[in-house]
Amino acid sequence: MPYTPELKRLIKIVERTRPARVEKKKRGEEFPPMSLKEREDILKYHPDFKDEGKAEILVGPNKGYRIPKEMVDLIHAKSRVDPDLIDLSNPDYETDVLIIGGGGAGTAAALMAREQGVKVLIATKLRHGDANTMMAEGGIQAATKSEKDSPYYHYLDCMGGGHFKNDPELVETLVMEAPKVMAWLDKLGAMFSKFEDGRLKTLHGGGTSRKRMHFAGDITGAEIMRTIRDEVRNYPDDIKVLEFSPAVELILNDKGACEGAVLYNLETEEYIVVKAKATVLATGGSGRLHIQGFMTTNHYGATGDGLFMAYRAGVPLKFLHTVQYHPTGVIFPEQAEGLLITEKFRGAGANIVNIDGEQFVYEREPRDVESSAFIRECTVRGKGVPIPTGKFGVWLDSPMIDLLKGEGYVRREFPGKWILFHRYEIDITKEPMLVYPTLHYQNGGIAINNRGETVIPGLIAGGEVSGGVHGENRLMGNSLLDVMVYGRIAGMTAAEYVKTKFKDGKLTLDHVRKYHKELDASGVDTGGRVSPMVLPDYSNPEVRKKQLTTTYVGTLR
Repeated sequence: MPYTPELKRLIKIVERTRPARVEKKKRGEEFPPMSLKEREDILKYHPDFKDEGKAEILVGPNKGYRIPKEMVDLIHAKSRVDPDLIDLSNPDYETDVLIIGGGGAGTAAALMAREQGVKVLIATKLRHGDANTMMAEGGIQAATKSEKDSPYYHYLDCMGGGHFKNDPELVETLVMEAPKVMAWLDKLGAMFSKFEDGRLKTLHGGGTSRKRMHFAGDITGAEIMRTIRDEVRNYPDDIKVLEFSPAVELILNDKGACEGAVLYNLETEEYIVVKAKATVLATGGSGRLHIQGFMTTNHYGATGDGLFMAYRAGVPLKFLHTVQYHPTGVIFPEQAEGLLITEKFRGAGANIVNIDGEQFVYEREPRDVESSAFIRECTVRGKGVPIPTGKFGVWLDSPMIDLLKGEGYVRREFPGKWILFHRYEIDITKEPMLVYPTLHYQNGGIAINNRGETVIPGLIAGGEVSGGVHGENRLMGNSLLDVMVYGRIAGMTAAEYVKTKFKDGKLTLDHVRKYHKELDASGVDTGGRVSPMVLPDYSNPEVRKKQLTTTYVGTLR
């Protein structure tokens, strides 16, 4: 729906303050960035700092660790798989490398494993490519071209953005591999935005000291996913893809190594046993858990499955006490609530303003700081913009970009968002967008080293399912880089394991039996819950109360 008459009147206030703000931008004058002390102080408004939103893990390798309640509920849950009902003696599929997840990390892993001469099976929950990679818009960071930039500066930006809590070895690998990833994607045919002479265009992102954000309009993730998914299609004899077949349990062997997984076919409702010499977890994030009730940018299948399967098998978790809320999620129109508005808008010069048309925060602060400022403006200072649903947002003043960079820039550089809002009769070249923080990224995940290896032999991971590289806050453009860098590394590590380290054993689900006993012994009330969730349940809660049979959140029906 278009803006209501009330919102249109409020837009007039933004229009009155816009000319002066544009002139300041043209003179190079910015709203003052926060000092380190100011950043530290404002973070108390961030959802991560609400202790009532967390719970303590009572079982497993991270016993005592406090993370979001929604995640703990799925840790304190029984497996979907009854170990006594699964026949492991006659696998449905056998392969060298099983890759669980068909997004950017999983697809990149498949291509690199195949290059090393091994056979690959990708098992993906929905269609191949239905992943958070597709939802990433703004760009991918890499120090590729400027004499004023280098992986050294990229490293410092990453560490600073993560509050210097990141795993330094993981960050070093990320930034050193970044230029190679860009060259690889360019060679495969990814169509990044370039100048007429062929040089890659770049922009700043929040928390960056150099312009190293490469992009493909505002659909960067979709372009990368298109490129690598198409490349997989070139090798049908080497890479097989099973769609609508999420993994619901890992399979170990009697030597303690991972040797495949149990899948669940969403169409036929069959359980499928896959035996593999090496297994790559690339299951992505968990936005559809809607932590603390926040809306999310994440795709429909982002329910954190890999976290809970790996944890049951004994893999520790890292940095899950922090979750990233992207500052600019759509808050109006309601039909698009939660969708990502790329940080690239702010990188291009769009101000953030309140109901009075006033700037209240530098628009390129790190994401946790920026989100905290939005929340404070709406909930403490009372200067949010009211919308018909009873919620509040702030204005992202997109029309000023054309005034700064020339008419047509917004439509040319942000085609995805222009089309989205145009459907609701909102012209973002003339009217600002209403935004509010939205659950965006799983900063933490399972513990890996810089080869993607976990503590379980034969189980490798890459991308958003892993934790450590981003510390306590991820910078823009490092998510697509993470899935490409560590997806590729996971594929190569898995192939090497197949060739040099794999030792066959007897397949078992004893780790599931052991975990169930630990849950029972701890006195945890599982409430009938099972994990992984697989798909979120958006049915009407009032209707669920009246159902004759009990239906637990996330159960497959």
